[in-house]
Amino acid sequence: MRILITGGAGFIGSNLVRHVNAVHPEAEVRVLDDLSTGNLANLEGTDVAFTEGSILDFELLSSVVDGVDSVVHLAALGSVPRSVAAPIPSHHANATGTLHVLEASRLAGVPHVVVASSSSVYGSNTKLPKSEFDWTRPMSPYAVSKHATEGYTIAYNHSYGMKTLAFRFFNVFGPRQAADHVYAAVIPKFVEAALDGKPLIVHGDGLQSRDFTYVETVCTALMAAVERQVSDTHPVNLAFGTSTPLLKVVELMQEHLGFELAVEHVEPRVGDVRASQSDGVRIRELFPEVQPTDFATALTRTIDWYRERRDG
Repeated sequence: MRILITGGAGFIGSNLVRHVNAVHPEAEVRVLDDLSTGNLANLEGTDVAFTEGSILDFELLSSVVDGVDSVVHLAALGSVPRSVAAPIPSHHANATGTLHVLEASRLAGVPHVVVASSSSVYGSNTKLPKSEFDWTRPMSPYAVSKHATEGYTIAYNHSYGMKTLAFRFFNVFGPRQAADHVYAAVIPKFVEAALDGKPLIVHGDGLQSRDFTYVETVCTALMAAVERQVSDTHPVNLAFGTSTPLLKVVELMQEHLGFELAVEHVEPRVGDVRASQSDGVRIRELFPEVQPTDFATALTRTIDWYRERRDG
């Protein structure tokens, strides 16, 4: 088994590398990452063939993708606020980049491509929980770029008969998620602030909710898709129907840490949705072997990882 993971030095990608090494030690794992948001330190101790470069470099991408059995395409510029501040780089990395990955894979005869889309594509659709067959209305340039990501992936299935699968990720969190930049996700920001003794910054009233998904659960689903070369002409929500308000996250953190946390409320962010929750139906139908880690347990493991990193 030969797998290329684009963005493999990033948060989800590096966790996936470790997962593949653990469950398929015989597999050849290749990583292509330009290190714009990833970090080589994330791959320390892994068995991987690393290439530094961008998916926008079509010649380099074509050389790395040659001969693999599956591509797991995770390379992207994340963050809704980042895309609002600078929409063009998000479009190039996410929309054009995905087109490059699909076309390079097609020309190389790669039989299977899995890509990461986002729950942000639902945008202004307030229906909860969300099914993959509900209408989408992106509210940010990032969401639009991810809509294009999954659209190209499905189009390559229809147009060229390629086996493709687009997962819609819902607020993935866990070890190795960067907390030290302005566009960091909410849970690593909360954990780092708590460990530093600083207030937790909450945009709005804190009652906005998310279908948080533990990174190990995501990696298990990605690996299952690769193992069985799962293909579908519809996107698949990679989430299991939880709905956790941010203030509940704070409460659970306090219980685990054993001390009260200060919370500072600031203005809501442009482009953020009020609530995000999958119905969890299709992921369970297509991947019955994937059993999600419950949120409280996953949050505890995440906090402990950040603590150990500081103590180590």
